Amino acid sequence: MKTLVLLMCLAVGCLAQAPHPCRSPPLLTGALSVSNVKFYGFAKYTYDALGQRIRFKEMGSYENKTFGIDALLLYREGIMYTIYHGNKTCKKDRLKTEDFHPMEIPKDASLLGQVVLGSSSGPGQGLLVNTWYGEQVTPTGGKAKWMSTFTEFGCVPVSTTYYTDMTGWVLTTFFNIVVGIEDPQEFIPPNFCKDVTLDDNAKAANFYTIFNNAKI
Repeated sequence: MKTLVLLMCLAVGCLAQAPHPCRSPPLLTGALSVSNVKFYGFAKYTYDALGQRIRFKEMGSYENKTFGIDALLLYREGIMYTIYHGNKTCKKDRLKTEDFHPMEIPKDASLLGQVVLGSSSGPGQGLLVNTWYGEQVTPTGGKAKWMSTFTEFGCVPVSTTYYTDMTGWVLTTFFNIVVGIEDPQEFIPPNFCKDVTLDDNAKAANFYTIFNNAKI
C-alpha cells in the first residue's frame, strides 16, 4: 500500500510541473476584440507563422466614429496591403521583415500565476491558464509593458493587456480560435490590388500603420 501511495505521489509530482513560456500553434484562425478608453474594435484574423502572413479584418469605433480595416501583412515579401473594398482600391506599403513576431510567451517573461477560468469542480467546467508579464521595446523605439494569458495546454492566447505612453492600456481578448487555416485564399490580395505600385522611398510600415490607413 505504501508503495502504491509513493508511486501516486511521484506521478502527481511529474504532472504538476511549473508553467513555462510557450509558442502558439503556427496556423490559427479566429476572432478578437480590442479596446482602450477611446477605441473599440472587433476583428477576424488568419495567422500563418510558417509563412509569416497575417490577414486582419476589423470593424470598430474611435472617438464615436466607426471605421473598417482589411489588411494583409506579408512579412517575407516585405509588403503590406490595405484593402478598400468599397471603391476597389489598395494601398501598398513596405513592411520590415524582421518585425514579424510569432504568438508566444517570450523566454524572459515572468510568471504572474496559474488559475482555472470558470470552475474546477467538474470536467469541462474550467480552463487552466497561465498569466505572464514583461516589458519590451516597441517598433517605434519606445518601451511597452504587457500582461498575457495563454492556455496551459496548447498555448492558445486568451487575452493580452498592453501599455505604451502613446496608446495607454489596450486590452485584447481572443476567442473562437480554430487551429489551422480555414481559407488559404485569405493570403492572396484581390485582383484590383495587382497593379498597385510600391513607394520605395516611403517609410516602412508596421502593424500600427493599419490603423493610420483605416477608413473612418
